[in-house]
Amino acid sequence: MSKTFRSLAGDLGHVAAEILALEPMNGFAVSQRLKQLSCDVLQVSDGSLYPALHKLEHEGWIAAEWKTSEYGRRAKYYSLTRLGRGQLEKEANNWGRLSSAISRVIKLKEA
Repeated sequence: MSKTFRSLAGDLGHVAAEILALEPMNGFAVSQRLKQLSCDVLQVSDGSLYPALHKLEHEGWIAAEWKTSEYGRRAKYYSLTRLGRGQLEKEANNWGRLSSAISRVIKLKEA
């Protein structure tokens, strides 16, 4: 049975992988990009983000490499692997269906 991002680290893993599909970056940059792209709605703590990244790395969906950051410090940079890109494609339809279903349920109280 194939594992999904949802079964690994909840939806945070999927969202982090989507951000890493844009370009390789360190964990802090992933967090900042998530905050930026969501207009400050989605903000994650290090205690949530790094375990999600480590699980994705363990499953082979992202790779990590130590580099020097733009601030001159060593940082672990993550990038999406070929396996991860394939998984994102598979999950795209599921994500859309789940998002639509949740929206319909939430709108019930408005009806």
